[in-house]
Amino acid sequence: MSETIDHQSPSVESFHAAIIGAGPIGIELAVAFRQAAIDYVHLDASQIGSTIQWYPLEMLFHSRADLLSISGVPLQVSDQQKPKREEYLAYLRSVVQQFALDIRTHERVERAVRHPQGGFELRTRAISGERFYRVDLVVVAIGAMHAPRLLGIPGEEAPNVSHYFRDPHDFFGKKLLIVGGRNSAVETAVRCQRAGASVTISYRRSEFDPGVIKFWLLPEIRGMIRDGRVTFLPNTIPLEIRAGSVLLARTGEDGLALPDAIPLASPADFVLLMTGYRQDTSLFTTLGVDLGGLDQQPRYDPETMETNVPGVFVAGTAIAGTPPGKIRVIVESCHVHVARILAAVTGRQLATPVRGPEDE
Repeated sequence: MSETIDHQSPSVESFHAAIIGAGPIGIELAVAFRQAAIDYVHLDASQIGSTIQWYPLEMLFHSRADLLSISGVPLQVSDQQKPKREEYLAYLRSVVQQFALDIRTHERVERAVRHPQGGFELRTRAISGERFYRVDLVVVAIGAMHAPRLLGIPGEEAPNVSHYFRDPHDFFGKKLLIVGGRNSAVETAVRCQRAGASVTISYRRSEFDPGVIKFWLLPEIRGMIRDGRVTFLPNTIPLEIRAGSVLLARTGEDGLALPDAIPLASPADFVLLMTGYRQDTSLFTTLGVDLGGLDQQPRYDPETMETNVPGVFVAGTAIAGTPPGKIRVIVESCHVHVARILAAVTGRQLATPVRGPEDE
């Protein structure tokens, strides 16, 4: 794509590189660029760690603190256990402050295109208005979860329906139907039942996958179901969300609705659709990056992280696209991207090969 951004002589800032996205890997790359004296601008449409910010309050990470640490800064937690959401956000803030990083938050990249004479033009929308940039290189580190996977069923947009779980207190004393059977759904069910909600889980499969659920949650949710504290409706999917109830279809072993089965009505004051999230691929598209497969994964060279578009790199969980099943790319497996991009940008050779998730 070769068209340029249409503007009337605005003030254009020029940098060698642009990092788009200020999650953990984006921040870690910014530290590496700063230490290597690479002239760059760092942009994020929201706040640093914005995906983590909308995790449930007090959520416990699956990974150890040492695997989540970045830029050589230890992540210490008070009880020597896995970090909580709040602890990790505080940690990211401290890394930004320690390295005096200039991250232009709440500045969304609305347009990113190749310039006919080389490099790239970016148009952003900040609180103060539009801004324009010219850069030689772009690193897309936007993550893979920007919007929920919609089911496209009647009632999905009702005010008592959400794709995000934040605080179990919201559902105290209420009938809550949770749709989904992966880690987020199970953790939501456990926490809301503890907080006094009447919880029902609708899952399209017959049982939970032990390879997906956090190991400390699986025995607890099984115990809650066994003791009648949580109602489990396996092999069901929602057909329609109504006032006070949800109409559920029966599913077969493939998770698809059985056309001749009688639907089931489950009472519900609130509905949480924990059905996963999808990536916003618009930046990849305007930059000309090829997206392939069912998961619309950007095409890139795993040795350099450079995409099919020269000068456009991808980092972090953004490499995953929108996988239809289990999420296999996580933060702790993406630290290697920083070394690979830095070597490619500076022209230096990596001393030893660095392995990452795509090497497995």
